[in-house]
Amino acid sequence: MHPTLNVAIRAAREAGKIINRAAQDIGALKIAQKDTNDFVSEVDRGAEQAIIDILKDAYPKHGFFGEESGKTNSEAESIWIIDPLDGTTNFLHGFPAYCISIALQEKGVLTQAVIYDPVRNDLFTATRGSGAFLNNRRIRVTQRARLQEALLSTGFPFKDFSYLETYINIFRDMAKKTSGLRRPGSAALDLAYVAAGFSDGFFEINLSPWDIAAGALLVQEAGGIVGDFEGNESWLRTGNIVAANPKVFGQMLQVIAPHLTERIKTPTLEA
Repeated sequence: MHPTLNVAIRAAREAGKIINRAAQDIGALKIAQKDTNDFVSEVDRGAEQAIIDILKDAYPKHGFFGEESGKTNSEAESIWIIDPLDGTTNFLHGFPAYCISIALQEKGVLTQAVIYDPVRNDLFTATRGSGAFLNNRRIRVTQRARLQEALLSTGFPFKDFSYLETYINIFRDMAKKTSGLRRPGSAALDLAYVAAGFSDGFFEINLSPWDIAAGALLVQEAGGIVGDFEGNESWLRTGNIVAANPKVFGQMLQVIAPHLTERIKTPTLEA
């Protein structure tokens, strides 16, 4: 295992301890609302600080991009992208679908990924070029070939409802053309499940980098494809993401294509 990945695993497990302790008495937590349907607790902040402390101790020159703390040393060649508790709303309701997501981006390329589910003690890891693993067991995306037989996961727009009509149209057509859709409430965990073969694909609109960075690398290292809604590579920048096994990926894009608006098309880079 790559030594950098080992440090990230240690950081994720430490955050998991904080989250598991807090889960025993959720009613005692201090909770603030950042935006519409967007909550943060002292657990989010404490877990993120624990992660950063461990990573910074090992790699003092690295930069950080955390959901709660924002960007620090953002000019560094190596940037850690951190979501200390993906699925905060689930956590605050005692719904057991949430995780810690940590990714390392080096010179703009995602190279390390850790997603840790503290409820199930499931550890998903990936190093670019070395495959993806669940609890040290190699994982692969499914081989299912037909979208009609596929199980997909997704996430509803919950902060910016200007995307809602477009999303509902896509959701409606996906529901008609698959064997089922699931909405667990943690994008990072959804992506890890695609990598592990628990589902065949995932799509969502307007996510943040910390929601998808680690999970996307897991999917890629498990043999899957990650793209934006036109199959291009702007997904980390726009947050519009499709991830699936290679056979289902293109079929998902075909379902999405009639519903593309200028807001969710691949952005044109200025010269």
